[in-house]
Amino acid sequence: MATTELTLYIDGHCPICMLEVRQLRARDRDGRLAFVDIAEPAFDPASLGVSLKALNTQMHAWTADGVCVVGIDAILAAYTLTGRGWLVAPLRVPALRPAARVLYRAFARNRMRVSRWLGVRNVPACSDELCETKMYGERPRKP
Repeated sequence: MATTELTLYIDGHCPICMLEVRQLRARDRDGRLAFVDIAEPAFDPASLGVSLKALNTQMHAWTADGVCVVGIDAILAAYTLTGRGWLVAPLRVPALRPAARVLYRAFARNRMRVSRWLGVRNVPACSDELCETKMYGERPRKP
């Protein structure tokens, strides 16, 4: 039985974010990650103790034991749990972390614009036929 070790709060309207979610899901063979779409109309952040504005500013994630990790730390945790920590190893280097934080925050603020610049559109949230699909500029559709 898989145990969720990290729950990531993601923007389902962001094409580049959903591309990354798809990559993480594909590599999460042990079911260690869970994803919550903060763009869903029914989503309510009240129980998290964090505002929706804060969740939209940087990615937030919570570990199974209730520790909140934000920004590059959330990315590092997710990649590490999927066996791809080596891809984000520079985020562990103390001298690089301040610059990485600044770059990540700039990306997060401009993620929709970056998605358009890179031409990332219509990215499915997962490859399973039964999952929801997030479309650029549209509300998610139920299967």
